[in-house]
This record gives sequence, structure tokens and C-alpha cells, in this order.
Amino acid sequence: MVNNPIVQLIKRSVILILASLIITFKGQAAGTDTLLTIPIGGNSWASDTLKAKVTDDGLLQWLGGKVSVYVRVENAGDLNIGLKLKVPGGSSKLSILTPLGTLSKIVSNRDFQDITFGHIVVKHAGYIRFDLKGDRKTDAMFANINDLLLSGPAIADGAVYVKNNKGNYYYWGRRGPSVHLNYKLPDAVQANTEWFYNEVTVPVGNDIMNSYFMADGFTGGYFGMQVNSPTERRVLFSIWSPYNTDDPKSIPDSLKIQLIKKGNNVHAGEFGSEGSGGQSYMNYPWVAGKTYAFLVHAQADLAKKTTIFTAYFKPLGQSNWQLIASFKRPVSGYYLKGLYSFLENFDPVTGTAQRKVLFGNQWVIDTAGKWYPLTEALFTGDATANMNYRKDYSGGVQGNQFYLRNCGFFDDFTVLRSPLMRKQSEQVHPQIDFKKLADQ
Repeated sequence: MVNNPIVQLIKRSVILILASLIITFKGQAAGTDTLLTIPIGGNSWASDTLKAKVTDDGLLQWLGGKVSVYVRVENAGDLNIGLKLKVPGGSSKLSILTPLGTLSKIVSNRDFQDITFGHIVVKHAGYIRFDLKGDRKTDAMFANINDLLLSGPAIADGAVYVKNNKGNYYYWGRRGPSVHLNYKLPDAVQANTEWFYNEVTVPVGNDIMNSYFMADGFTGGYFGMQVNSPTERRVLFSIWSPYNTDDPKSIPDSLKIQLIKKGNNVHAGEFGSEGSGGQSYMNYPWVAGKTYAFLVHAQADLAKKTTIFTAYFKPLGQSNWQLIASFKRPVSGYYLKGLYSFLENFDPVTGTAQRKVLFGNQWVIDTAGKWYPLTEALFTGDATANMNYRKDYSGGVQGNQFYLRNCGFFDDFTVLRSPLMRKQSEQVHPQIDFKKLADQ
């Protein structure tokens, strides 16, 4: 075989190219060369919505104020930071502020471009807040920004953020993850739970706007208390129709939820948007730091396949229960099942605020009148949590109570589907005059 130097040179070149490709592939597989594009529309909040407008398309009409972007990185190490932006006119000096340093750049490009600002050194896995700040501008607006750009070893194992708007997840992601306690029923009461009792305490400072602290959830309905405005708080009880729709007007009469009775000062009507059905609520000035008792009753008609669900409420320590409402649900005929509690933020505006709630002293009563304590629960999250779009959620046991916590971009999350068990400090159930309840 002739030892042709040209052929040998070609062979060596091919080997070097293949080696380079292998090294590049390994680097990308490890995440060091990966560029993450963080959509501004699904991961950002403006400090002044009159000066900065965050839309599904990104940051528009940025006249002033800070815009905060939240991302959880899963590693320590260098983190390269950039923005995909354009400047409509003139030039602007922009800064990206983080707890680990500030990066600044003067920009003037008229078309969208990926602009590198620099890097920071991340010390541990967790959430990072990136504050976008306009320092000065020569025209009306600072910039239009579509994405925050991240790369480097700090994201070698990925990052947590809202990836895209499929399924309207810019909205859901900015609302934050909802979290639940799914209570384990004793075997003896699986099919004949007639009553469900729970006590709820919102710690002082955690009564954040747009929060729903749901105490008594079950298959077909839910019952809890909300913060609806700076001056309005509600105790809310709702029953879903078996007809699957977001428009209550489209429900056939045979599948509508029927109001049987309601308490004094209670509003009753219909709800839609997240399923549809019957809804009742009472404006009530509940207070953080105090404990409130929730009680739900199920009267099942097995022959007609209907169930009447009734809700009662009172501050702990008071003797008289307040009737909220009683609804008849068709296509049912079962007692209470699928018992749970949840914590929810129902407005994206307050998706950056952390809140916490305590649930304790849970009991159920069977159709024979026997009481059973509930001491075990499974911690779960909604789709936002399960899709790894947000990771600021936790649940556990505090003293003899369960707790739930969400939003606020804290780092110490609880693994989803963790089993929880609380202590039942007293095996003496609450004293309830059921005859008096029935007379309301």
C-alpha cells in the first residue's frame, strides 16, 4: 500500500473533526454549552405596571421601574447571563441585578439580538432573582425584551422555569403551584363517611391577597376561606356539576346543582371558568392567627343517585355553627370520599408572595355515628408543580398539625407525593350538637 502523504493528512483531519464533535457532544450533554431561553412573559413581574408592561410576548413599553425574573438553577458554578432585546430608538444603559452581582451594558440594536451581559458565580442550587433595571435612555423606551438567556455550569443539571405558553401556562405559572393534603381514610369508613371536620389556622402575616385556604375538599366540592381584596374576606363553599363545562349556562337542568337552603348573609349562585356548578359564600372578617372550624355533611340517596352536601363554619371556641349552604348534586349517591385540603394563589399578580396555612384535628364520622381521627396525608401538587415549572412548594408536619406553603420562590421544597403523619394529641373528638345543626 502506497503511503500517500495527502491521504494521511485527510485521515488525520477526519479523526480530528470526529474527536471535536465527540467533545462538543459531551459538553452539551453535560449542560455546559446549553443555552436556556427563559421567556419573560411567563417568569416575570413588573414593580410598576404603569411604566413596564409584561405581556405573553415579553417586556413591552418599558418606561421605568424594575422587572424581576425568577429562575431556579440546579447547580453551583458559573452562570453566563444575557438578554434577547431590541432598542426602539436611541441607546439605553441596562443593568441586571442579582444577589451575586450586577451586570450592565449599553445597547442600541434596532432588531432583536442576543446580548451578553457577563457572568456570576452561583454558590448553591436554588432560585435566583434577576432584576432588570433601566439606568438611562436617550429615547422614550429603554428596550423591548423577549427572553433572559442563561448558560454555563450552574445549569448543567437544568433549571426550573415556565418553558412555554402551551396550555396558557404563562398564566398558571405566574399564579404559582397549588399544593394539597390528600387524607388517608381508615379502612372501616372508606364508603360511609358522613361528616368531615377540620380546623384551619393562617399564621400571622400569611393572609396574602388572592389566597384560598381550602379546608374541606371532597369528590364533588370544596369548602374554605379566601382573601378577596384589602377589605373583603370570604368563607366559600362550592359543588361541581357532573356536567363537564366552564359555562354554567350550558348545564342541562337535570345536571344542575340545586340549592336546598343557605344561611343568613350568605350569597348563593353559580360559578364557571374552572368547571361549573353551585357556589355559596359569606363575607366574613376572619383573622390571621386565629383558628376556624369547618364541617361538611353528606346525605346520600343511593336509590336516586343524589347527594345533599351541607357546610357549616365557626370560629374555634364558639358554640354556634353558621350554616353556609346545602346543595343537592345529581349523578352522585355517595358519601364523602377523596378528602383533601389545599392552598392556592388565584391571581398571577401575587404569585411572588409566599403564604402558609396549618390544618389540624381532622376527624370523620361514619353513618353509624362513630368518630375516626385523620392523621395521615399525602403531599401533592398541581400541574404547574408536576411539570417542574415552579418548585416553590412544601408541605409537612408542625407540632400536631399539617402545613402547606407555596409561592415566594423559596428553595427548601418538599418532594411531591411525600407521605405525612401528624400526632393526634387528644383522642377526644369535638363536641357537636347534630340535632341543632339539622334544625338550621
